[in-house]
Amino acid sequence: MSGSDPGETPSRLRIWQAEGLTALVFLAVGAVVAIDSLRIGAGWAEDGPQAGYFPFYIGLALAAAGIVGLVDALRQRAATGSEAFATREQLARVGQVFGPTCVYVAAIYAAGIYVASALFIGWFMRRHGRFTWLRTLPVALGVPLMLFMLFERWFLVPLPKGPLERLLGF
Repeated sequence: MSGSDPGETPSRLRIWQAEGLTALVFLAVGAVVAIDSLRIGAGWAEDGPQAGYFPFYIGLALAAAGIVGLVDALRQRAATGSEAFATREQLARVGQVFGPTCVYVAAIYAAGIYVASALFIGWFMRRHGRFTWLRTLPVALGVPLMLFMLFERWFLVPLPKGPLERLLGF
């Protein structure tokens, strides 16, 4: 990979392959959305659009973007050739964010979005930002509290709650 340290081992995934895989994911998601929208009705009824009308066109747009991306990735194959997508060090950095984010998403189901968000924000502030507890705690507790007030109290939109919120009567 150009611009990388000579001692770094590049990944085996090439740039054009990564772009092609991403395009295939867009194409697949778009196709699933469009096909399922047809199942629930994607036309125009007497009283307006059916439930799948807008998702159908979003799915078509995603699928079209996937096709364009796939064609572009195949064209780029000659230009990028064997150029690596990322080094192992770069992929490890992505993993440092991706792993905790997956844990956060899973924690939403177990602990609720507010507790999971407080832990997630606190983890990143301490681990990656190296903030002191004096700065971490107000932000990690204050942001979920403000989001609770915004969604639950002002907009009246319930978000996933866990045992702590149920214990407090919410």
